[in-house]
Amino acid sequence: MTYVVTDNCIRCKYMDCVEVCPVDCFYEGDNMLVIHPDECIDCGVCEPECPAEAIKPDTEPHLDAWLKLNADYAVKWPNITVKRDAPADAKDLDGEEGKLEKYFSPEPGQGD
Repeated sequence: MTYVVTDNCIRCKYMDCVEVCPVDCFYEGDNMLVIHPDECIDCGVCEPECPAEAIKPDTEPHLDAWLKLNADYAVKWPNITVKRDAPADAKDLDGEEGKLEKYFSPEPGQGD
C-alpha cells in the first residue's frame, strides 16, 4: 500500500503534508504535489494533515489513474521537504470538480 495525491491538490497545493513526512517522498509540480509510491512507507501521517483531503490510501477504489500520475511525475519533479505557502486562491479552488482537466500542469515546481 502507498498513499497518493489526488485532484483536489491541484491549485490548492497545501504543503502541510511535506512537513510531517518522515521519508521525504513528496515531489512538487507547478501546481500540485505527488507522492513517490516506491518511497512512501505507508505510515499515513500525511493524510490527516492535508486541509484539502487530497491524500488517499491506494486501497480506496478508483485511484489507479492517480497512482500512475503520482509514480510518473515523482521521477520528473523535484523533491520537496520544506513547507511553503499555498497559492493565494487555494481556498477558492478547494473542492472544485474537474481540476485535472482544467488546471493540471506537467511542469516541475520550485523544489527545495
